[in-house]
Amino acid sequence: QVQLVESGGGSVQAGGSLRLSCAASGSILGINAMGWYRQPPGKQREQVAVIHSTGGTSYAASVQGRFTISRDTAKNTMYLQMNGLKPEDTAVYYCVADKGHRDLYWGQGIQVTVSS
Repeated sequence: QVQLVESGGGSVQAGGSLRLSCAASGSILGINAMGWYRQPPGKQREQVAVIHSTGGTSYAASVQGRFTISRDTAKNTMYLQMNGLKPEDTAVYYCVADKGHRDLYWGQGIQVTVSS
């Protein structure tokens, strides 16, 4: 089992910044990729950014150029730096760890609210 704990959410005005953190613990060996998903109010969950064990990253088009995903392997922690936040970025953000073969682990989610 992998335990994931998100932190760093909150409320910010449009144009502001937040940094989310995701601390991983437990059976973290074998994690192929980690990422961030979000679920806006009344909408389906969507992928935001992914970082692979190789260090490669990918982003949703809606956040490309504004968000940066990174990791600190020594601390078993992943980050999402969010700059230029927009009201449409308002959502519950989830951390996810992928060990392959549909073996996914999710954090509890953290609220990010961006006001105009």
